[in-house]
Amino acid sequence: MPAITRRATLALPALLPALGRAQAGAGAWRPGQQVRIIVPAAAGGTTDIMGWLCAQHLQARWGTPVVVENRAGAGGTIGTLETVRARPDGTTLLSGNIGPQAIAYSLFRNLPYKSEQILPIAGQIRGPNVLVVNADTPVRNMAEFVAWLRADPGKVSYASTGVGQSTHLTPVWLLQLLKAEAIHVPFRGSAPAQIELLAGNVGFLIDNLTGVIEHIRSGKLRALAVTSAERNSKVPEVPAARETLPELAQFEVNTWFGLFGPAGLPTEIIRTVNAEINAMLDLPETKQRFDMLGGVPMRFTVEEFASWVRVETDKWRGVIQREGLQLDAG
Repeated sequence: MPAITRRATLALPALLPALGRAQAGAGAWRPGQQVRIIVPAAAGGTTDIMGWLCAQHLQARWGTPVVVENRAGAGGTIGTLETVRARPDGTTLLSGNIGPQAIAYSLFRNLPYKSEQILPIAGQIRGPNVLVVNADTPVRNMAEFVAWLRADPGKVSYASTGVGQSTHLTPVWLLQLLKAEAIHVPFRGSAPAQIELLAGNVGFLIDNLTGVIEHIRSGKLRALAVTSAERNSKVPEVPAARETLPELAQFEVNTWFGLFGPAGLPTEIIRTVNAEINAMLDLPETKQRFDMLGGVPMRFTVEEFASWVRVETDKWRGVIQREGLQLDAG
């Protein structure tokens, strides 16, 4: 999801007063002291924005300061490790995402924490990536895309925002399912990857929908498919990849975000925080804001969110192992 300013996301006149009104299912536990939400990423991105929205909601509900602390670095593993080491008393939470909370377990050979040391508490938001090509490319649908790849095996290139990122592993899995080959060209972020695609220097890119949607609307890039299970309301004419070809029937990728905590958190705390975040997700104002970001609320029970994370972790483990991809953490 694209980097956006906190002010643009949080300064919604209708949203903040409503946070204090959200009551549904809220538990009885209260922290009784300041709570911090660690964000394992830089300020301004979706992980950070979700952390701030949750902090404002919880502070309004609890009447206790809830602060956000950015602990970026090493693909999100630095902030996650700090959460793992925190006391399990409800005063330290983590605004996490698909990278350090699912992909990292298989990607990094020396990861300094294990999956059982971090507890999934509540979902926040999910959204699709989208497969795009330069508008000058003579490829207009997924059938033509596959034919294009197979006509010149290993010759077509694709850009990503970095090795091991969702924008890299999503096309890796796609190519595995299609039994096709392409050359990976990693860049340092979405902007340089998009520039090279617009210039015609790489063949395709799978990036976050909201990051490339303006290029799609302008006609500079052509969207072939979104990676979610369903079509996206912002580009309803673009099919979900899984509806286009039999080989992609099980293909689904969501960039997702959620709230986590250290192992050992009492059940009462976990269920209270889950109920509070779900109450926030139920607000019309929250749904409107998420729609602007090109995503949908991930409203799960504690058990449902834990299952989601396990499935995602297993899915990416298979992709990474088949590719033989391993990196050093840090």
